[in-house]
Amino acid sequence: MTSHVLSQLRSLEAESIHIIREVVAEMQRPCLLFSGGKDSIVMLHLAAKAFAPARIPFPIMHVDTGLNFRSVLETRDRWVERLGIQLVVASVPEAIERGLVQEEPNGSRNRIQTPVLLEAAEKNGFDALFGGGRRDEEKARAKERVFSFRDDFGQWDPKNQRPEVWDLYNGRVHQGESIRVFPLSNWTELDIWAYIEAEEIDLPDLYFAAEREVVDRGGMLFAVNEFTPLKEGETAEVRSVRYRTVGDANLTAAVASTAATRAEIVEEVAAVRLTERGATRGDDKVSEAAMEDRKREGYF
Repeated sequence: MTSHVLSQLRSLEAESIHIIREVVAEMQRPCLLFSGGKDSIVMLHLAAKAFAPARIPFPIMHVDTGLNFRSVLETRDRWVERLGIQLVVASVPEAIERGLVQEEPNGSRNRIQTPVLLEAAEKNGFDALFGGGRRDEEKARAKERVFSFRDDFGQWDPKNQRPEVWDLYNGRVHQGESIRVFPLSNWTELDIWAYIEAEEIDLPDLYFAAEREVVDRGGMLFAVNEFTPLKEGETAEVRSVRYRTVGDANLTAAVASTAATRAEIVEEVAAVRLTERGATRGDDKVSEAAMEDRKREGYF
């Protein structure tokens, strides 16, 4: 008899595809949350593989804060057209206009995304939402199960989650309840980039190093654009930078880098010891438990 051992990447791929198929088998109306970032793109790529040659049997939803990098929106639209899938856009600016949420004083729209997300999920009847979170990103995300239970208010209680034995997942929910599903839970940032290189996955150009106009604010390099104009007394400089994560343009910083190809980024990430969110996301620096507070309220 011959034995066949999967590589690390192919084992992760197989596990994620199994999770995605399990959700479609158990749940009535799943949806994939799509930010246009590398993790949600990898998740969408895996979903396409899971059901090929058929189309993905669920829509994707983008919670549009109105503060997105243009490159991210362009990449989102390319994927939608390429795969022929339904795109649901939940607009934060539209929700502000009609009074569902109010603008935060600090300019962050992360917290006010939550009511917009929950409203769109209820309106469309989604009972399972795929998220691209990984356990290595941030300590609150390390507490997540693969099938993460949400109550009828869309809220998360880390002390009230179901046990997951091996690869057995419980998708049973009562009326009004739902689950968030994280197929990339066991992946690391390095795994993601190695897979992107192996599969030659299309990403926003922000992830690749280029000469960009930036301003240094407390050691964080922010691109100078319509969302982050120069303040009085600030001076812009042109540096070779790239983005490790792509959140809202007014709060996401770049990192100094010359890694302009997938292979070079794999080498760079292998040597880094600080998580991408810890290094570049200003919205996670509000408090020690900023992410966990948002997740308890229903944030994905």
